[in-house]
Amino acid sequence: MALLTVSDTRGPDEDSSGDILAQRIEAAGHILADRTIMKDDAALITAGLQIWIGRADVDAVIITGGTGLTGRDVTPEALDRVKTKDIPGFGELFRWLSFKTIGTSTVQSRACAVVAQSTYIFALPGSNGAVKDGWDGILAEQLDARNRPCNFVQLMPRLMER
Repeated sequence: MALLTVSDTRGPDEDSSGDILAQRIEAAGHILADRTIMKDDAALITAGLQIWIGRADVDAVIITGGTGLTGRDVTPEALDRVKTKDIPGFGELFRWLSFKTIGTSTVQSRACAVVAQSTYIFALPGSNGAVKDGWDGILAEQLDARNRPCNFVQLMPRLMER
């Protein structure tokens, strides 16, 4: 698994949402193969994602940041450049969970997920609360092969079927 923080203002010392995700990823028994911070630049994000998509040790990428409405928020646009398929239910469920925490402000979130070749990519807002909602409410279960009735892990061998 790889972890990307998208931010024009955060460095390693200020990346609290990335720290939260890294801790949860490792606590769940996943291997964090790579972690980085990139500026809000669609071309830069796309290039980084393409590298991870090509790596055998990265079957999922979790992104925090760049999912808002401002002119600098370009994470969904970068995902559009690498995706094979959308996972619309991820954003829908994220906003439903987030509504319980932040109310109607959740409509400003463009949290989303895609499959890119055989790699899952999940994009969450950059706030600490959002990454907790996304991991605890969705990803912890869906990235656990024991979750029933189904999970993302069991589909991994079949993502490249044609």
